[in-house]
Amino acid sequence: MNLIRLILLSLFIFTQSQADTIYNLIKIPNLEIYKINKFNKLRYLYAKQPFTIGVDNNINCFSSEKKVLDEKYKIIQKNLDRYDQKFLKKINLKYIVLCEDLSISNINTAGIPDNVMKTLILDIKFDEKYFERVIHHEVFHIINDSFKEIFDEKVWSEFNVKNFKYAECSTCTDKIGLDTYKKTEGFFTEYSRSTASEDMAEVFSHLMIGSNSNNSDPILKKKIKFIKNNLLKIDKNFIL
Repeated sequence: MNLIRLILLSLFIFTQSQADTIYNLIKIPNLEIYKINKFNKLRYLYAKQPFTIGVDNNINCFSSEKKVLDEKYKIIQKNLDRYDQKFLKKINLKYIVLCEDLSISNINTAGIPDNVMKTLILDIKFDEKYFERVIHHEVFHIINDSFKEIFDEKVWSEFNVKNFKYAECSTCTDKIGLDTYKKTEGFFTEYSRSTASEDMAEVFSHLMIGSNSNNSDPILKKKIKFIKNNLLKIDKNFIL
């Protein structure tokens, strides 16, 4: 009996120590390690309990059932295996946090990237129709935040027709649709029209899933070339 108690105590201390280490690294509580990818060394973490973070405690996410976690992990891993360890190190991404019903200031969101903490939080319950594309969309925000000088928004904005203007922020507009346009006219989705950074992320995510990569739209051709050329500046071996 004493041996069993000792084993249980040791497991508790180890688990608590592991949780404390994760918190010290990325400042998100209630996380445990789900998997460590052998290929690109990404650390997948899951929310054992709901967590609240942010300067104003305005970011919330909830824990998932193991069955859902296991199903969505396969999809996420398949998509994130597109990025090798060398590239991930350059863009500053190391930790993937899996939870559900992710929100910031009570607004639901698919993901929250943080290149400083090398972390991407993903809502694994986000709409399945867009889920895989959204993964790459959020990765691009990590890329963009790490290389702002390369992805110049002023240069990007000049690709659009002269009378078009982006909103000041992605939440300052009602342009939130994620369906891919049949007739693009310079934009893949309605959400692309919100801000320059969201537009870039939408172009990148469509390229990563092989959607409309050969689009004949002259504006999108310029945008696609811009994304491809600048990714090669980060890693000459990157393949879209």
